[in-house]
Amino acid sequence: MVIKGNTQREGIDFTEIFSPVVKMTTIRLILAIVAHKQWQVFQMDVKNVFLHGDLYEEVYMKMPVGIPNPHNKFCKLQKSFYGLKQASRQWFAKLAAFLQKQG
Repeated sequence: MVIKGNTQREGIDFTEIFSPVVKMTTIRLILAIVAHKQWQVFQMDVKNVFLHGDLYEEVYMKMPVGIPNPHNKFCKLQKSFYGLKQASRQWFAKLAAFLQKQG
């Protein structure tokens, strides 16, 4: 299931978006430093990554097809969801807070 983020409006449904991008030369440089200093490298694969970010804006979605909805109600999202414009920003903020706790 994916949210239709193309219907979101700036200032109403989201205030800020974020898309982290890294160049391959940066990755090679970091790996060279890691190898030189003999540091350990860890890989993290987070399943359902965009479902972990907290939402601060009020975002509603229609009930998915196939779920009975006789009163035509909507869902108010409390967590980020795939397709939201702010999904990557919300997850990255959660990751940064976690890493800061780790020291």
